[in-house]
Amino acid sequence: MDVPMTMKVVQPEGAKMGVFVEGFIAAKATEDDIAALRAAVYRHKIVVLKDQDLPPQEFVELGRRFGEPAVYYQSMYHHPEQKEIFVSSNIGNGDGKAGVPKTGRFWHSDYQFMPAPYSITFIYPQVVPKKSRGTYFIDMGQAYQRLPAKLKEVINGTYCWHSARRYFKIRPSDVYRPIGEIQDEIELETPPVRHPTVFAHPVTGEPTLYISEAGTYRIDDRNGNELSGSTGTLRTLFEAIGQLDSNFCHENIHLQTFTEGDLLVWDNRSLTHHALHSSEPEPAKSFRVTVYDGLPYLGELV
Repeated sequence: MDVPMTMKVVQPEGAKMGVFVEGFIAAKATEDDIAALRAAVYRHKIVVLKDQDLPPQEFVELGRRFGEPAVYYQSMYHHPEQKEIFVSSNIGNGDGKAGVPKTGRFWHSDYQFMPAPYSITFIYPQVVPKKSRGTYFIDMGQAYQRLPAKLKEVINGTYCWHSARRYFKIRPSDVYRPIGEIQDEIELETPPVRHPTVFAHPVTGEPTLYISEAGTYRIDDRNGNELSGSTGTLRTLFEAIGQLDSNFCHENIHLQTFTEGDLLVWDNRSLTHHALHSSEPEPAKSFRVTVYDGLPYLGELV
């Protein structure tokens, strides 16, 4: 007879957010176990499942138990066997497909530039760098709470525009193409989208700021007109929440490190993140699965 799985949740001392979960075995997880993990993700923002050993198909199946796995819109990121897996890698797979190196080296939330951004993100490191390993996070609910009252008054009830144009990665097929042609294609394939600047999280109800230095470029008022001083207001916001701190020392910034066997799960609604990449070349590879959890993405406008 199988021994029932016993999960243990550990909150790291001194950490700004996140918990570790020990004893989780995907193959033995009940629906109650998955529900408990989902609740932990919404509450603690980041959950690190320790000592995982999942082949690609089982990794996708784990994501499926949290919601509907999404397939990234550009195939150059796809895992050769499981297209639901987004591959970030500077290591070849032996089949000519290496994924894309140095992804996410800027503040963003996943798919923020799309009409329906992802709900929950799973990152499963496959090759862990020895020196620089981890991801920086900002809890955008806490960041909003720390804003000056006058700045909150300016942005409450507004909307922001987001675009992929600034950090679009040039593909092999783009070499020698006119830059204007590539820019036009970006606008056609991923036209700018508008989301609430501040929304109430659909699970926790927490007011959450939804901007990122990588993709947010304009603020509109309730009537759809560009807010007076939009560019300056955005810069003030980015600076206030820590996204312009090149040293990553701002009080809002949390560095989540990981080791071999860790699987990170986070609330993509609540967090922006910034990958940590080594200045010196080190082998690195990670798999990502992103899911829609079936709930309204951004909740009610604040």
